[in-house]
Amino acid sequence: MDLLNNLQLGFETALSLQNLMYAFFGAVLGTLIGVLPGLGPVATIAMLLPSIYALDPTPALIMLAGIYYGSQYGGSTTAILINVPGESASVVTAIDGYQMARQGRAGAALAAAGLGSFFAGSVATLIVAAFAPPLTELAFKFGPAEYFSLMVLGLIGAVVLASGSLIKAIAMIILGLLLGQINTDVISGVPRYSFDIPELTDGISFVAIAMGVFGFGEIIANLGRPAEHREVFTKDVKGLWPTRQDFHDAWPSVLRGTALGSLLGVLPGGGALLSSFATYTMEKKLAGASGRFGKGDIRGVAGPEAANNAGAQTSFIPMLTLGIPPNAVMALMVGAMTIKGIQPGPQVMTSNPQLFWGLIASMWVGNAMLIVLNLPLIGMWIKLLTVPYRFLFPAILTFCCIGLYTLNNSSFDVYGATAFGVIGYIFYKLGCEPAPLLLGFILGPMMEENLRRALLLSRGDWSTFMTRPLSAGLLIAATLMIVVVALPSIKAKRAVAFQEAD
Repeated sequence: MDLLNNLQLGFETALSLQNLMYAFFGAVLGTLIGVLPGLGPVATIAMLLPSIYALDPTPALIMLAGIYYGSQYGGSTTAILINVPGESASVVTAIDGYQMARQGRAGAALAAAGLGSFFAGSVATLIVAAFAPPLTELAFKFGPAEYFSLMVLGLIGAVVLASGSLIKAIAMIILGLLLGQINTDVISGVPRYSFDIPELTDGISFVAIAMGVFGFGEIIANLGRPAEHREVFTKDVKGLWPTRQDFHDAWPSVLRGTALGSLLGVLPGGGALLSSFATYTMEKKLAGASGRFGKGDIRGVAGPEAANNAGAQTSFIPMLTLGIPPNAVMALMVGAMTIKGIQPGPQVMTSNPQLFWGLIASMWVGNAMLIVLNLPLIGMWIKLLTVPYRFLFPAILTFCCIGLYTLNNSSFDVYGATAFGVIGYIFYKLGCEPAPLLLGFILGPMMEENLRRALLLSRGDWSTFMTRPLSAGLLIAATLMIVVVALPSIKAKRAVAFQEAD
């Protein structure tokens, strides 16, 4: 009964004209940010923080939240249409979504992404409302050792995720881990592997790598083909809506993605990104020989998109209930609350119930706005398919370069993306998938930080990873995954499955 009363208070707050207006503005701006490569929600929210001084706390946070989950919708659009993930969480969506677009099924891919995101967002909002306290207790049980083991499991999963040679997948992960080491040491504060280049002391930009390897690399590969094979898409677009078979294939993936995303979103460092990678890995394993993953399987779009939206929503739980930001966007949200004189933590629910429940209710309202906004726009996005490639690729390059330059107002990121574009083309020629590299690059610094914290707490005792039950369970699962993939019979089935997919 308390939950219903609280939700009633939340909807009364969220449905006021002022809050509706700010939710709409945040959702539209978030979608635009997701669509424009390079302009992520972190940079945008950081730029908008000064503007919230003039606003009341509730509309300010509703607008910033709208930007965050709106960008999860928009990021899938460029990933599907031009193979440039607008958001880090959209990297896996690009794998199958772009292949669907090339087969003339961009409409079905965009609709599956939109509907999956809406369902997951709605369910995750209900979870936030109902299960915030118990889910927070679960997150409390994760110490540095558990986070390290979870990330090891994530990287082992990325080997399964890659649709080619296991050796190449492992090599890509190791390369990603090595690139992630170029930064300032977390504990000593000393720059490492920066070669006295000031821009490298903060590490290589994720956007520069993602845009270079996926976007620029794809453009170079396209320009290397004969003109008649150069079009990114087939001209024959087969309808703007998923078929009955698509719905039949996709809905179990959406349910699984929602469940996994909701759980992983609560964990610091998890959120939308880890959710989408983990869901893609799981869907690929469950599909087995019947899947066409990497060749345009709708389950590879619907599942991860549902997961990243669910993860984005449930990442509000530790921020709202504990004052612990699980990712960079939530850290900015905590900053926004502090600016407005609100101390993030458990007392927000009791001392400022209108803000707490109004923000939760606004997520439902925002998700409904996003689906109403995005589904009619599918036709407009499909119009991009009719643009000749000789006009399309300079426009993509221009938008990418503008997005890259605005990251730090520096041309260094543009040069970096160009270099990774050449590397991406080499990967394309060698038949290496770039997705494991990106996962290794993102998880590498977090793995190292948690490994060192765990060893500091245990005074250098490595057995801490096996004496803590949760950590031991995750490491055993990772070991079993390696054993299963290495078994000769499984390797043979895997090879047959990928030959059939080809």
